[in-house]
Amino acid sequence: MIDRLCDEDGEGDITVAGFYCDFRNQDEQTAANIMGAILKQLVAREGILEYVRTVFEKAKKEFGGRGLRLPDMVQMVKDAIAILPRVFICIDALDECLPKHLLELLGSLKDILQESPTMRIFVTGRPHVEVDIVRYFAGVIIIPIRHGAHEIKRYLEKKLEMDTMCDAMSDDLWGQIY
Repeated sequence: MIDRLCDEDGEGDITVAGFYCDFRNQDEQTAANIMGAILKQLVAREGILEYVRTVFEKAKKEFGGRGLRLPDMVQMVKDAIAILPRVFICIDALDECLPKHLLELLGSLKDILQESPTMRIFVTGRPHVEVDIVRYFAGVIIIPIRHGAHEIKRYLEKKLEMDTMCDAMSDDLWGQIY
């Protein structure tokens, strides 16, 4: 999806910021860190970077260099989005985010969305996060993706056909896959 959005950006009026939630880094994937990663991608555009640098420097000087907190990040994301024509924030594998961080993240995204009419949010995740998403975003469009065994087998066949190390797989493992 991110590739498709970037391909649509023929005139440079679309900014795409993405984040992939990984179950191996759940403790590090706080709402503030995810917002920081999104902000970093948004400010890569000319003109925004100096404003962000000034706010970061100010935060480092305050109270022993505590850095920016979530409300600071959210405000900076809002400010960055306000000067961009169209913004898409894409978060993949939202279900891999710890519940305590997930709710903070959804609340932050809702806050940003309320002040950012040119922003769209695209998230993926397993069905169990749907309840939280619906609770935070009224009128959300949910597209369930269900693959049957046939589609999964076809996908694996294509991937295995392109495998450059096909000799590394034993006949037993090959049989288990098929």
